[in-house]
Amino acid sequence: MTELAIVGAGVAGCALAAQLRRQGWCGSINLLEIGRGPGGRAATRRSRRDPALAINHGAPLFNITGSPPPGLLAPLQQGEWIQPFTGAIQELDGAGSGFHAGTLWQGAGGMEQLSRGLLALADAATPEAGETQLRCGTLVRRLEPLPGGEGWRLHGEDDALLQECRWLVLSGTLLAHPRCRAVFGWPEVPLQAAAEALGDAQLLEAAARLAAIDSTASSNLLLTLPAELAAAWLALPWRVLQLSTAAQERWGLRRVSLQPLADGRCAVVAESSPAFATAHRHVYGSRSAAAQLLGAAPDPTQETATIEALQHALEQVVGLSCTGADADAQLMRWGAAFPLAAGTGTATAGLPADLQLCPASRIGFCGDAIAGPGFGRVEGALRSAEALAAQLLPLL
Repeated sequence: MTELAIVGAGVAGCALAAQLRRQGWCGSINLLEIGRGPGGRAATRRSRRDPALAINHGAPLFNITGSPPPGLLAPLQQGEWIQPFTGAIQELDGAGSGFHAGTLWQGAGGMEQLSRGLLALADAATPEAGETQLRCGTLVRRLEPLPGGEGWRLHGEDDALLQECRWLVLSGTLLAHPRCRAVFGWPEVPLQAAAEALGDAQLLEAAARLAAIDSTASSNLLLTLPAELAAAWLALPWRVLQLSTAAQERWGLRRVSLQPLADGRCAVVAESSPAFATAHRHVYGSRSAAAQLLGAAPDPTQETATIEALQHALEQVVGLSCTGADADAQLMRWGAAFPLAAGTGTATAGLPADLQLCPASRIGFCGDAIAGPGFGRVEGALRSAEALAAQLLPLL
């Protein structure tokens, strides 16, 4: 039995492990991640067949707006896991939504380096504890409280036992939100079912509040342009283009990022507007985790049509061609790209801090859906992990 299991190896889950280790805790930690590697929405897509390919397919960078900054930021920079973002950001048709405040950062060599750096900090802080265990390609489907409130059993596909742990942390909202039923056909919301079985009033309130936090989806077009097409794109005077609300309504795009590759190619990520993602909510990329691990059945015809619609919008916005014999296009859908405050429709709140840890049930929560500075962003994921570590440490 592990001392602490963390579901999700995105920024928040990895930051929690790093912060606990840096505070001297040596208990066993297991992270269970559905993707092929750490990072979550701040991951980098790579290919075994194409070693030069690296696409930041969720967040191209992150910003820190609050003061003081998260405590983990400095050691990440000192370890050269992250670096300041120096590319130009341009806004189309006025103020776009996104990276227009605070200090800008990116992973050094890919956004996944942010989470990999956090795991490295964890292992370096307490070498006597051994490496933090990371299990990728692992889908948690059911949460079972152990008798007497002594911990948790985590079950995967076909209800197979994945892990027993004394303490559990959910670093995302998939297991807590009703969208898991609507999108994947699950019979229940795992956290809600577990909370009802335990009868812990605090956990029931936390589960209800998490379930009420809505989120916007994003259908992301991932393009890999050959060198002959890439040259014109890389000559553009920006690396990130943000679209205003009016521009999003016109073209169906929210943000475009250009990512030069080492061999002269260019990766382009075109993030859809929330309205476009809603209109295409049942269209999943055939190479996505939703299709490969969560059972969402891709429709090749709809997938092709969605890719073509995004390509057309991108060409209209930028004024350059993105199609060619060697251009590669794929679709990545984020079902919960940006959390919204419950009941308000604006990103100003989330799960209250007093519900972030439920000691009687030995479960905690971190991630960008926690209320506070940075809500809905990488900053919020970092800060929520640091706050949860402070609450957990005396109880572990």
